[in-house]
Amino acid sequence: MKPSGRLDAAPWSHDAAVRTLFDVLGPAGITARFVGGWVRDAVRGAPLRGEPDLAVDRPPETLMDVLEAARIKVVPTGLKHGTVTAVIAGRPFELTTLRRDVETDGRHAVVAYTDDWLEDASRRDFTFNALYADPDGTLYDPFDGRADLAAAHVRFIGDADQRIAEDRLRILRFFRFHAWYGKPPFDSEGFMACRRNAGGLRGLSGERVRNEFLRLLEAPAPADTVGAMREAAILDHWLPECIGVAKLRALIAREDEPASVRRLASLLSPDADATAIGKRLRLSTQQALRLEVMLAADPVIDVAGGPKAWRAQIYALGGNLYADRLLLATEAPGDWRGALAMARDWTPPELPVSGGDALKLGLKPGPKVGSLIEAVERWWIDGDFAADRAACLAELERRVRAAP
Repeated sequence: MKPSGRLDAAPWSHDAAVRTLFDVLGPAGITARFVGGWVRDAVRGAPLRGEPDLAVDRPPETLMDVLEAARIKVVPTGLKHGTVTAVIAGRPFELTTLRRDVETDGRHAVVAYTDDWLEDASRRDFTFNALYADPDGTLYDPFDGRADLAAAHVRFIGDADQRIAEDRLRILRFFRFHAWYGKPPFDSEGFMACRRNAGGLRGLSGERVRNEFLRLLEAPAPADTVGAMREAAILDHWLPECIGVAKLRALIAREDEPASVRRLASLLSPDADATAIGKRLRLSTQQALRLEVMLAADPVIDVAGGPKAWRAQIYALGGNLYADRLLLATEAPGDWRGALAMARDWTPPELPVSGGDALKLGLKPGPKVGSLIEAVERWWIDGDFAADRAACLAELERRVRAAP
């Protein structure tokens, strides 16, 4: 594979850990090149995001021997797929041996190692994902990925239907990369291939679908892409509850920080079953509970009630969940910016009294203690949390004496 130019400045050129890695691999006769996200970012002149991926022309066992001999920690993260991870100064570098596909079924691939860089490039999904870079910034671009990246054009390598047949997840990746790097119009061949093959998404795991879709939703402005996916029936199996992107657009206009699960909630019908969606997409327990709170009918966020109402609801929900519901309540009147600032900055106090205080007043353990503490808590909240411990104890004593 011949060089296709070079970067104006290789952003990793002054990275000590990078130098250490190549100083070990080079003398051992191993050629390694950056591929994937770091190369895309470098070509775009954007800050490097995530962890570096590298392609190498030697088998993983050879890599492990060379790295371990240099006293570099090596983790066999994916030996079946030719991947090991070198850890240098606490940072992971994922190294994957050049591969060619032997057999694919749309979900998994059987691969064989190769030392042919073009063969490795040809099995990748999109043209700009087959960009490689040497440590000195020399670029290798066999499918004009640099031009596609500059034109914000997401294009499959070779025949789009064949690429999708090899791995059906590439349908979602096509839209995810468009959301992050593309602009209208979609590549027509790729879009129509995704539409034709949308039914194949049913055979994927919830984890793979979740990871791709949430990463798509993290893009700066994903609404148009999600709208196109809905129209092309891409979401019919995994997210049939999607009712459109109008609320997503409104949410993004208000957000102080993006959150993929919140953006997911904005796509769903009011009566969507958060539990079913969580199971289908294999959301984590925390993500599923967050989605459930965001989709719940109550409490209705009282923005117009002012700071006192804001504090009461922040106390009940917690700042983060209150912010979620506030940002989704795009039609609620009032100073939502002030409410959001309070949710981010105000720490709710703890109720100054407890059941132990009620017991000291002569009550016996039982449901009555809990009821009295809850009553004092409501009184305390109604007073906008102003009552201190002495006042709360006095109120508790008054209620104990008045109780039958």
